[in-house]
Amino acid sequence: MEPEKVSSSKENPKEAANLKIIQWEDFEQELARLWSLSSALIKAKENKNSLQQKLESLIQVRSESLSRSNELEEMRQKLEAQKLVIGNMLMHSKVVAEGLRNQEEELTIEIRSLLVAAKVLSMASKQVQEANRLLAGERGYIHLENLLMMLKKRRQYMIAQVSTLYPVKPLTESTYVEKPNSSSNNSKSGLQLTSLPLKKMSLFNDKKELLKSAGALGHVAHAVSLIASYLDVPLRYSLRLGGSRSYIIDHAPSVEPMPSDSTSSLLPSTNPKPTEFPLFLEGQDTTRATYAIFLLNKDLEQLLNSIGLMSLGPRQVLANLNELLRTIQSQEI
Repeated sequence: MEPEKVSSSKENPKEAANLKIIQWEDFEQELARLWSLSSALIKAKENKNSLQQKLESLIQVRSESLSRSNELEEMRQKLEAQKLVIGNMLMHSKVVAEGLRNQEEELTIEIRSLLVAAKVLSMASKQVQEANRLLAGERGYIHLENLLMMLKKRRQYMIAQVSTLYPVKPLTESTYVEKPNSSSNNSKSGLQLTSLPLKKMSLFNDKKELLKSAGALGHVAHAVSLIASYLDVPLRYSLRLGGSRSYIIDHAPSVEPMPSDSTSSLLPSTNPKPTEFPLFLEGQDTTRATYAIFLLNKDLEQLLNSIGLMSLGPRQVLANLNELLRTIQSQEI
């Protein structure tokens, strides 16, 4: 056998170099060692396979853990989003609750106001019912008619006193104020008013005529003021009485010339102070006095309109006053 080994080693020198010559006496030990190594190798392979299985199991567990971790992260994000939505809803609910509280307070105040108004309305209803009860029978209406008749007669009596104090006789002559002649058959006392001058008069006219005109206008102004108070009519153009130096007041804004760069133009004054116009001609601008008479006639027109009559004309001061006195004293109102 040895010559064959030598020949084979010659044929493959690399394998011959790896060959190990074992003596027969050591063969059993070597065989036992190889068997032990083979068993260890098998056990190592088994351990390897077991470790590989454990590693794969760990990898799978790790993968599942990562997947679960991702799912938990998504759930956490969803939870945060839900928390944000819930927070917004809580804020909105707080705002709504605050608004509801405010509305409740407002409704409470309105309910209290309605209760107070209901009590007032109930009291007013009771008063109306009481008034209706008082006026329901014949006695109630008769009492009311008697009061109205007394009021009408009282007004007519007071107007009659004004007519007695200032008897008006529109004439075509140019006299303005006449004292009734004691020898005449006229039973009325006081001042008799005739036609007023509406033509322009200069400052050089007869002073006596100017005084007569001023006195007549003062008496007419006084009569108009008394009648307006008795009829409870607020005059559009109020009067400042002063006898023959009376004034009539225009509350409309006055128009004054305002200078400009090129030409002068009339612009309304921003001064709210009313303008007074004289009811006399002496020492005054005739335009202002004429306008004062025009405003006085407008007051008479207002009084005529209050009792359902029309003015007799824009220059008929005494005629309008006479018509006013005559109608109020008649049974037409």
